[in-house]
Amino acid sequence: MDHRVAAVTQALSTAIGLEGERMSKVDTAWLRMDSPSNLMMIVGIWILQPALSRDALAERITERLLRYRRFRQIAREDAAGAAWVDDPDFDLARHLGTHRLKRARGQSAQEALQARVAALAMQPLDHAHPLWRFELIEQYEGGSALIARIHHCIGDGIALISVMMSLVDGGAPPPQRSRAKPAREGVAGAEDWVADTLIRPLGDLTARALEVAGGGAAKSLALVAAPQQAFTGTVDQALDIARLGGQLASDAAALALMPDDSKTRLKGMPGAVKKVAWCQPIPLDAVKAVGKAFNASVNDVLLSCVAGAIGHYLRGLGDNTEGQEIRAMVPINLRPLEDAWKLGNRFGLVPLLLPIGITNPVERLYAVRARMNELKGSLQPLLAFGVLSLAGLLIKPAQDALLSLFGRKTTAVMTNVPGPAKKLQVCGSTLEQTMFWVPQTGNVGLGVSVLSYGGGVQFGVIADTALCPEPQAIIDGFTPAFNQLLAVTLMLPWGE
Repeated sequence: MDHRVAAVTQALSTAIGLEGERMSKVDTAWLRMDSPSNLMMIVGIWILQPALSRDALAERITERLLRYRRFRQIAREDAAGAAWVDDPDFDLARHLGTHRLKRARGQSAQEALQARVAALAMQPLDHAHPLWRFELIEQYEGGSALIARIHHCIGDGIALISVMMSLVDGGAPPPQRSRAKPAREGVAGAEDWVADTLIRPLGDLTARALEVAGGGAAKSLALVAAPQQAFTGTVDQALDIARLGGQLASDAAALALMPDDSKTRLKGMPGAVKKVAWCQPIPLDAVKAVGKAFNASVNDVLLSCVAGAIGHYLRGLGDNTEGQEIRAMVPINLRPLEDAWKLGNRFGLVPLLLPIGITNPVERLYAVRARMNELKGSLQPLLAFGVLSLAGLLIKPAQDALLSLFGRKTTAVMTNVPGPAKKLQVCGSTLEQTMFWVPQTGNVGLGVSVLSYGGGVQFGVIADTALCPEPQAIIDGFTPAFNQLLAVTLMLPWGE
């Protein structure tokens, strides 16, 4: 009987095209999520001093980046989903180009660079080859700039930051993977594929994620993935499972019944043109001092400044923001950081309400802090991961319909990533500034990034021009929003 089952499994695998390394269902969902308004690329920029030569960069990419197989593989769709297949015609020249900025009259170098980043953000990658491309901007303010575009199906922001860090001086290639066990003859690893792509993302993977985050429900979630173990557990474990079930039910209801987002000019049908903008860094030590003064986290302070900048922008256009909040989807990492080099997407999403209608900076900070505290312990990131896994199983129209849930209920996608505290070197050049944006999905037209690096914090925006013609106007409100909090901090009584 076993040999007949194996033969049937082999025939089915051949019929539906199970060749190459199977792509996870979450990664498959991202692969198929491109739209004319939003390409599913993570776009990043490095500003380097002094200039970096293309030859030196090409050598570093060959030594480090190309050791990650994903960067030499094609993402190929088939009847079963998608697979990673080695590119037989791989050529680094196809993925690393150079460009010299042409500045319009009165345009600064930074404005010209921003225009180039925005143009590339809407330029599709070539799906006939590995889905990434770097462009070295030569002669940028006495140095160079590097614009990186990597498709989201290759990895999420945390994974790709880990990979990009392999390019810096002192960085390392990926750890050596242990050799996979050979598939049983005639089965072609089909059972392992099903387990990896369907069961584990919602079972032991999420349990490990909670365990790393210090969540008390980690063991209980592992038992949910393997309920037979519950019979040998303790009464406390059984109670944990019951509490976890209640939390899951509550968070699932909250996610499903979430009302549509506030109707502001930032929400609507996006077009096909984007603009990007970023500010100069503000000192991280000053942000920490403000947080300490108000018993708030650095994250709380920065998010309150984001809310203040967006609210100020809308009021400057004559809009009434009183009592208004907008919802931003915030990615939450669901993997041990030491596994980030394995690439792929392992993150969930939490909806964060930004109180853009509160003009008092301290009141706004406390409102953000309260909202962040409400999200602690939430299982919504795991539920969102499950939605993305389900989307990867569906045909494209059904996937689009399912994921439109996030678009209707969201105005922005926002990331907040802590980077290295000290500035890094790349082939002997100093990495002076860095910024990146994750893609927006569906009809979401605003992307916000907060990134700490080298002792400073930067705020960046990528926006669809049909909804936000001048994102620089939002950027210009970030530092004043922080300075308001800093001024209040300096006026507080000093002492113990």
